[in-house]
Amino acid sequence: MQILKKLAEGLLFPEGPVAMQDGSVIFVEMRAGLIRRVSANGELSIVADCGGGPNGAAIGPDGALYVCNNGGNNYAQGHFTSSGPALNYEGGSIQKVNWHTGVTETLYDSCQGHRLSAPNDLVFDKNGGFYFTDFGKKRARSRDHGGLYYALADGSFISELVYPIQAPNGVGLSPDGLILYVAETETSRLWAFDVIAPGKIKKLDFPSQNGGRLVCGLPGFQRFDSLALDESGNICVATLMTGHISVISPAGDLLRQVKFPDSYVTNICFGGDGLKTAYITLSETGQLVSMPWPEAGLKLNFNA
Repeated sequence: MQILKKLAEGLLFPEGPVAMQDGSVIFVEMRAGLIRRVSANGELSIVADCGGGPNGAAIGPDGALYVCNNGGNNYAQGHFTSSGPALNYEGGSIQKVNWHTGVTETLYDSCQGHRLSAPNDLVFDKNGGFYFTDFGKKRARSRDHGGLYYALADGSFISELVYPIQAPNGVGLSPDGLILYVAETETSRLWAFDVIAPGKIKKLDFPSQNGGRLVCGLPGFQRFDSLALDESGNICVATLMTGHISVISPAGDLLRQVKFPDSYVTNICFGGDGLKTAYITLSETGQLVSMPWPEAGLKLNFNA
């Protein structure tokens, strides 16, 4: 039986956990537009008010926190998921946050003259650049296409790698950095792209719909959210509706599904001694929890 430790509760759609070396965890409250931090002794504090809808987050090569911001959503009364863009929505962005002072700046809000729609998640490579997904904004009768991008942490360069792609969400790199994994939410499919150089990927022709190599797709009404890799290279994907972390091998085998008491398990990261503690966001019930994990997590290229 799994042992869950509740680190924070009463949260407004927690996402984007980042395990810090001092035992604290930084995470976002998407609905509140806040970056929060819970200390090792359980003290909850506000790191920054970045506005909009902060989502995936990661520490960059300069020690700053980099945040995907979807620009904000509207939430119908009685529903914890979005019903469309916020009334003041102007587009999404990539933000850089000084987690010591709370100072926030916008690094990117467009690519090649096109406004970013709803950046969702990001991962840094060893060179200090980062891949990020843009989920695309949902509206009442339409939605923006999603995309996959690469950018530099100093704000000097951004490029479009894949467009369109269906509701791309979680993104991660293999232990050797040569495979980029992308999870699609609505199709419940995990795709892989071979990395041929920093910010350059190999794209396949037919039958791939986005240039990726299909790793795994789950049956029934399951939806993929964010992801993290363990040190063996297995991909741990937060799985909506059924409330699991789905552990998928690089060969595409579903190794196991770990069940949680929430239908909206949205994200996972690893920290603690030997990276054997999993930190998981449960967004329907508004909780950040942790639990021992049987495999050590993959050490990220940058930490704080």
